[in-house]
Amino acid sequence: MFYYMRIAILGFGKEGKSALRFLKRTPRYKGAKIDILDKKRSKAYLAHLDAYDLIIKSPGVPFSLPEVAKSYASGAMLTSATALFFDHAKGLLIGITGTKGKGTTSTLLHRMLKRCKKDAYLAGNIGVPMLDILPKLKDTSIAILELSSFQLQHLLFSPRIAVVLDIFPDHLDAHESFDEYLEAKAGITANQKKQDAVFYFSDNAYASNLANRSRGKRISIQPDAFTLFSPNDLALVGMHNYRNAVMAASVALYLDCDPISIKRVASKFIGNPFRLQKVRGINGILFYNDSASTNPFSTAAAVRAFETPTVLIAGGRDKGLSYDVLRDAARWSGLKHAMLVGENTMQLKNAFNHVDITIISKLEKAVRLAYQYVVKKQKKGEQWNIVFSPGATSFDQFKDYKERGKKFNEIVKKLKI
Repeated sequence: MFYYMRIAILGFGKEGKSALRFLKRTPRYKGAKIDILDKKRSKAYLAHLDAYDLIIKSPGVPFSLPEVAKSYASGAMLTSATALFFDHAKGLLIGITGTKGKGTTSTLLHRMLKRCKKDAYLAGNIGVPMLDILPKLKDTSIAILELSSFQLQHLLFSPRIAVVLDIFPDHLDAHESFDEYLEAKAGITANQKKQDAVFYFSDNAYASNLANRSRGKRISIQPDAFTLFSPNDLALVGMHNYRNAVMAASVALYLDCDPISIKRVASKFIGNPFRLQKVRGINGILFYNDSASTNPFSTAAAVRAFETPTVLIAGGRDKGLSYDVLRDAARWSGLKHAMLVGENTMQLKNAFNHVDITIISKLEKAVRLAYQYVVKKQKKGEQWNIVFSPGATSFDQFKDYKERGKKFNEIVKKLKI
């Protein structure tokens, strides 16, 4: 009598579908019985987790769900696409995590390495499921992985090179506490060996905490001491983006990349979509889309990115985070007005009590009113910015930050002068 392995793919989004493709092409799992467990297919999708030999959990399914937590505590074989990738991948693996800046840093590093003729690949949380690049990897390849807390949680592998960006409270709507969030992030260094390395911002206490868990070489990055390029050399705006560029360049230099090529890539990079990216300029009024900003810290960074007069459009669904950082940002000299739209307008109103405020129900009206406000206030030859940086999730009005970002771009491009 033959025994067939029973495998469950828990969550059937982008990573879950990639896991299914991986299982079907991998000889080890030939003949396995594979079930798809997803809440869109059945409300009882978590009812029988104990029936499976192996459960591949997607990042969107939190460990905090009682059924998942019970299954994990009972010793069930829970794994993830990230763990499967680490177990099968060839070449050098570079993992990048942080609360914000992962996508910018990962993309910049990938472009720098490609410019230096490295066999580099970009995958992970940035859009390409990492299991999909497995067939392309050779012993000389370099895989750059953008890793979220959900991908790192309970991970028993760590990359040869770990990169830890600025960390601050986030995802407290999905993690039970900030401590649990940090513990999840710690997967990027916890299993490193002596021959491995971790790059980190030493002026961020939480990043330093994660770096200190590594048994490998700890490489402190201090942007103020960096000399290859300056903030003025970059097309990206904001000191937070300069920090990310410095981190990418530092890793590229460590991998023997040509400094001239690194600087050229950094200077030409205009940013990833929806990450403080310029959308349009109209008569000295510049529109920036930062829809990927889903917490108050990133919105505060966006406000401080501009010295010239700025109108902020912010708001969305609250994640249970403190808004204290926005109280300080409200005093920034460049911020002239805040247009608040979304479920958390009352919390934002209290935070922005040092600046003029308008509360609006819909994004389209907020953009239109922001533009009209600037036209009235703008002096001849003066540059103004209209910055869409929500500081909250999109789920009150949109499917995700990408849909929200696309809507903002659409509104701005249709704006009639």
